[in-house]
Amino acid sequence: MWATYSVMYVAIRVKLPSSRIETMRSNMRAWVVVMLACLVASNVIICDVSAAGECGKTPIRSAAASLSPCLSAAGNARAAVPPTCCSKVGSLIKTAPKCLCAVLLSPLAKQAGIKPGIAITIPKRCNIGNRPAGKKCGRYTLP
Repeated sequence: MWATYSVMYVAIRVKLPSSRIETMRSNMRAWVVVMLACLVASNVIICDVSAAGECGKTPIRSAAASLSPCLSAAGNARAAVPPTCCSKVGSLIKTAPKCLCAVLLSPLAKQAGIKPGIAITIPKRCNIGNRPAGKKCGRYTLP
C-alpha cells in the first residue's frame, strides 16, 4: 500500500510543479522576447540618430530647403529650370547623388507640391553631364 501511495504522491508532486515550471518558462520566454525587442528597437533608434543618411550628416529637410530654387521646375515639366537650381542639383549629384532621390521621395517634397516624376527630369533639363542616368529612384528612373 505504501508503494502505491508513494507512486501516486510522486505523480501528483511532479505534475503540479511541472505545470508551474511550464508557466514560469513561458513567462521567462515572453520576458526575453520583450527585452530583445526593446534592445533591437533602441539600437535602431540610436543608429538612426548617429548615422549619416543619404544626404550625409545634412538632414533631408536642409537638403530639400537648399533645392528651393527648383520648386517651379519640379512641379511643371514645361517650366524653365533656373540656373541656381541647376547649380544646386549639380553640386548635390557630385557630393551625394543618393540625396537627390531621398529629397524627391521625401514626405516634405510631397507637401511642397513636388511631383517626383517631373522633378527627376531636372538633371537632364539642366544638361548635367555627370548625372546618374538610368539609376532607379524609387519607382522612377533618372533620364
